[in-house]
Order: sequence, then C-alpha cells, then structure tokens
Amino acid sequence: MTLPDELLAFLWRATPDAWVRQALAHPEELLIDHANCEKKAASTALNLMFRYIDKPELLQKMSRLAREELRHFEQVIALMSKRGVAYRGLSASHYAQRLREHVRTVEPGRLVDTLIVGAFIEARSCERFAKLAPHLDAELGDFYRSLLKSEARHYQDYLKLARDYADEPIDERIAFFAAIEAQAIIEDDAEFRFHSGAVESAA
Repeated sequence: MTLPDELLAFLWRATPDAWVRQALAHPEELLIDHANCEKKAASTALNLMFRYIDKPELLQKMSRLAREELRHFEQVIALMSKRGVAYRGLSASHYAQRLREHVRTVEPGRLVDTLIVGAFIEARSCERFAKLAPHLDAELGDFYRSLLKSEARHYQDYLKLARDYADEPIDERIAFFAAIEAQAIIEDDAEFRFHSGAVESAA
C-alpha cells in the first residue's frame, strides 16, 4: 500500500535509513516497543474520552481508535509469543515527551494541541510501518502493511478533530509541531525504540 501524499507531506522529514538498520538489528525491542506503543495509543484515546465527555464526535472516534489499538496490541503479543519473544518492560523513548512538552495548558488550546500531537504520532507510526515492511520477513512485513490503513485513518481523525475544536485556524500550530517532530526523530536516544531517533551507536 502506498502512503497518502498528504500524510507524507504532513511529516516534514522522512525516517532516516539509519533507524531502519537499528530496527533490523533489534528485532525483539522492535516488537516489544511496538506493543507498548499500541497500548499507549489506546490509553491516550481513553483518556481523551474521560476528559472531554461533552464532545460526541471525539467520543465516537476515540472509542473506535482505542478498540483498534488494543486489537493491534493483541496481534503484536501473539506474534511475539509465536516467535518466543517475552513481553517485558522497556524504557520509553523521548519522542512523545518532546512533542507533549509544548502542549498548551489552557483550553481549547490544550485539546487542540493534544490532538495535533496524536496526529503526528499516528502519522509517524504509519510511515515507519511502511518503511520497515519491505525489509522484514513475510509474516511480519504483511502484518505491518495490514496496519497502514487504520493508522492513516487515525492520523486523519486526530487532525480533523483538532480543526473542528479549534477556535481559530491551526495551520501555524501544525507547522510548529511539524518542526518539533522532524527534529525529534533525529535526536540522540540512548536506546533503540519504535519512535527513537536515528543514532548509529544506539544500544
């Protein structure tokens, strides 16, 4: 599946090839952290549902998103079990933190920024699945390709909600986070993670 042009344009920088090499060199960490990412994505959606109970469209879209992310989590866990990879704790990458530290604290800016950040996380995940898939074994490559459609829709849902709930145009705010996100994926990270930067010396 070819990624939508709008998604590729949304991300100002493509994932470096160095990150792909790191992923292939750390197959267990890739799967474990992928599972963690799916679980965190479901948690984010549920948190938004509890925080913004007065927004029907958000409740509907986040409910569906949470179900899909948990289903993906289950699928990754099943793949790990089949491959003899034990689910264990991993430290989180700094990627999401680097984005979320810029979220405004006053509404509606807080909600809008949170949704924009969600859009970038989903778009980057989609882009990395697509970039990795050709280099993986058939089973894992097919699985990652199967996630592209839903991940692309999640990015679109987050972005649409951000526009709907903003009280002003948000193109400048999107560009602000696009620049931060583009820098975040090349920042130095001590260990490989699904959203880590591309550092050749990563452990």
